Amino acid sequence: MNISKKAVLSGMSLLMILGAVGCTGKGAPQPIFPDSPGEMAMYDTSILHAEEKWTVNNAHDPGIIKTEDGYYIFSTDVKVGGEPQPGVMVRKSQDLIRWQWVGYALPGIPEEAGAWSGAVNLWAPDVVKHGDEYRLYYSASTFGSRQSMIGMATSKSIEGPWKDQGAVLKTRSEDVLNAIDPNIITDADGRMWMVYGSFFGGIHIIELDPETGKPGEKGFGTRIAARDPISEDGAVEGPYIIYNEKLNKYYLFVSYDSLFEDYNVRVARSDKITGPYVDYNGREMTDIGFEPQYEVGTKILGGYKFGEDEGWIAPGHNSVLKDGDEYYIVHHARGEVDKHWSYLHIRKILWTEDGWPVVSPERYAGEQEQDIPEALIAGAWERIEIDPFIDGLIESDQLILHPKGKLEGSRGQGTWKFDGRRTVTLTWNDVAEGEGKSASVQLLPSWDWEKGGQTLVFTGLDERGVSIWGKQKAQPES
Repeated sequence: MNISKKAVLSGMSLLMILGAVGCTGKGAPQPIFPDSPGEMAMYDTSILHAEEKWTVNNAHDPGIIKTEDGYYIFSTDVKVGGEPQPGVMVRKSQDLIRWQWVGYALPGIPEEAGAWSGAVNLWAPDVVKHGDEYRLYYSASTFGSRQSMIGMATSKSIEGPWKDQGAVLKTRSEDVLNAIDPNIITDADGRMWMVYGSFFGGIHIIELDPETGKPGEKGFGTRIAARDPISEDGAVEGPYIIYNEKLNKYYLFVSYDSLFEDYNVRVARSDKITGPYVDYNGREMTDIGFEPQYEVGTKILGGYKFGEDEGWIAPGHNSVLKDGDEYYIVHHARGEVDKHWSYLHIRKILWTEDGWPVVSPERYAGEQEQDIPEALIAGAWERIEIDPFIDGLIESDQLILHPKGKLEGSRGQGTWKFDGRRTVTLTWNDVAEGEGKSASVQLLPSWDWEKGGQTLVFTGLDERGVSIWGKQKAQPES
């Protein structure tokens, strides 16, 4: 990956905001910032019917897999400005930043899936490799229906050709759950599972026969997440489970609410793959009696806006990539100006000291976790609290970190303390709520996609389990 050694943030340029002069000091480690990932045109109508130019646009419900030939994303059939071609969209990349259109995995709706569901496009695919065989799981349904089917196709090559293997799981209109949004995971003991479900009846998990890739038991499995009432305001869908070997825990990611308006990603964890999954505050994801329900699940991603720059709405339906020791969240999001356009976003996942995943405020551009000189921290920041009480887009507020450990901003005054590596503890008296608060956040040298330059960001959780983001307003010198 080409990362400029000259791309080092200047401590002096930041401290000038406060009328102070700072330096990194002799022998201090110099952080490396990512180079420009290139331009990304928004709402480009010139490519509406040019599929070969669909790089990160028209990406919805992305499922990612790493292969010997690079990274591949399979996604829902969607199209701005026309009817989508059915068949599961495929893209590939060598660096998780620049994406190339590949085509469609299937020639259309498989016969059994179409006859059962009446689907006109395929949704929310997931791809896994078992032995020397790739398995593509897809959803066939129509909006508002529980007459749905999860199907499977197989191939020896990630780019096909794919052979349909028929139904994995079906639900009828009278069933209480919905057979869509599959994710396949192998647990720590080598057993294979499928987690699935959306809206109706919640999220379920069922064991699969590794040889066939289909359920080895009758029924629908175990419910591991649910919300009530069943409406857009009570939606839970798009499940994805990962196992963190270092922490010996399973993490369930789901999306809440309306996919067009206020989609947001929640996470909970468990010692067993079948649950119970509990959030930061110990609430079980199946607790439909807890009020308010939008407090259940630790919210790590939602609609946001930094300053006057265009924001993103309804980010969600994620997959997660584990690449060596690194984790990335892969999801779609809609531009604030025109929500009909869905774009692919990839962000680094960092882990808190007590084992919770938190998400970078900026899309991935090649950044690396590394130690940060203390002199680079002071400056003017834009801060976002990913508040579970707020639906839709959340705007940033102002935060100033003074050189000698004091902080002030629109939320109140307080202090900040640096651990000497990459973690900052923020403590402030929240003027809006009239109480003291604290948050532990991690620093990450990043690319500012809004401003088109390099910047320092932070991400973490406060003492209530609320995600806190920050982005430094001053731009680095190259």
